[in-house]
Amino acid sequence: MRQRVRKTILVISFLLFPITIWYFSPYLIIQAASEHIMNGSFIVFVAMLVLSMFFGRAWCGYLCPAGGLQECLFMCNPKPAKQGWRNKIKYVIWIIWIIAIIVTFVLGKNDVTIDPFYMTDHGISIADIYNYVIYYGVILILVLPALFHGRRASCHYICWMAPFMVIGSTLGRWLHLPQLHVEADKDACISCGQCNKSCPMGLDVKSMTSEGINEKCTECIQCGACIDACPKNVLKYKLRWR
Repeated sequence: MRQRVRKTILVISFLLFPITIWYFSPYLIIQAASEHIMNGSFIVFVAMLVLSMFFGRAWCGYLCPAGGLQECLFMCNPKPAKQGWRNKIKYVIWIIWIIAIIVTFVLGKNDVTIDPFYMTDHGISIADIYNYVIYYGVILILVLPALFHGRRASCHYICWMAPFMVIGSTLGRWLHLPQLHVEADKDACISCGQCNKSCPMGLDVKSMTSEGINEKCTECIQCGACIDACPKNVLKYKLRWR
């Protein structure tokens, strides 16, 4: 039941993407920085960073429109995406992008202001028919990795939002904050592999369980699919002080 609700929310989030896309825009935050404006995407990214200190990457598992799009593509390519060094690509992209934001802000003009609805029409992102060219370009960028490489490949390889949550969840652990995570009773595991089959991120949950490192995985999106798939209730959510 939980996974049906989760997937329904993700699909709804994706259907609303033409309305919300500017609030996740990596470009619009740079344009706003040039005018010393803290726009909607700036506020959303800061919120992701702060909330991930307590909830990890739960945003990716339950609310992300890009994640919803990629899960719809499971029927086209359900294989797990290859990871390893490929997971580092998004951090290179993120660092270059953050530097661009900082430099643009330093060189920008005007007083610093906050405008959550910057470049939107009454809060709606795609209000002009020509903006759909940009919208479908973004969709194509998200679709191609998942289509060719497998489950949520864009989340692994190119997502500009994921590093905020990885940093936030890491800070949460360092500060010993109460943090949502998946905990495993490795002694009860029967190595059936159902957790691996169910994981939308294509993670090797079985190996992480045997090593007792589930809660340290930065690619885990806290979706609970492995918890619901486990026949022995080996896995469960925990929110506790570190």
